[in-house]
Amino acid sequence: MSVTSGSTSQRAINAPTIVLALIASFVAIHLYRVFAAPEADLRFVFTFAFIPARFALASDVANNLLGGGAGAKLWTFFSYMFLHSDWLHLAVNSFWMLAFGSVLARRFGAVRFVVFSLICAAAGVGVHLYFYWGEVVPVVGASAAISGQMAGAVRFIFARPSNLLQANRMHSEHMRAESLTEVFRNPRALIFLTVWAGVNVYFGLNSSEVPGVGSQVAWEAHLGGFLAGLLLFGVFEWRRR
Repeated sequence: MSVTSGSTSQRAINAPTIVLALIASFVAIHLYRVFAAPEADLRFVFTFAFIPARFALASDVANNLLGGGAGAKLWTFFSYMFLHSDWLHLAVNSFWMLAFGSVLARRFGAVRFVVFSLICAAAGVGVHLYFYWGEVVPVVGASAAISGQMAGAVRFIFARPSNLLQANRMHSEHMRAESLTEVFRNPRALIFLTVWAGVNVYFGLNSSEVPGVGSQVAWEAHLGGFLAGLLLFGVFEWRRR
């Protein structure tokens, strides 16, 4: 979608195509679930959501109860991020991906951005699995991946006197990235990290107060995704070395 002014044309939504494509996939999958029969939706969730019990049960028992076969132990580390509990959950995640994912996608390019996001998603539920081994409650949503995107963006959006809005208006690929030492010495980055961690822990421990979620917020998965993004950012910066 674009708007035209004189001889110039500018997109109404100034986000990289890969970010819009991911959000569109979230919407398409949720629409399928909304219109699917309850039994089909439940089977879909059990097949593609991340369920810790899948790893604690014997393979044949897990397959009989949850479906998906042995392959689900691998693909659900990634597929769960495309499912969301409701429209509010999807809208909140889409907003944050537009905000933070866009600056990171411009810097990494589509392929590295997707790989980075999938790794952060897997790291997030890996941490969740450690704390909730054997739990039957499914984990869904792109929050761990987006937490990793936030962490990656932190490595450069606070490196100069600018903010996220300015980073979205300029070419983020030209902004200098900070080392981890510099990040933890940067007062603005530290404030962001402290607030982010505090909000996640608070809502994780008080998930019943989160409108529209209706289940426990997997704040450990958010933390796992964030730490992965913070630490692995440099690996995906190879082009700039």
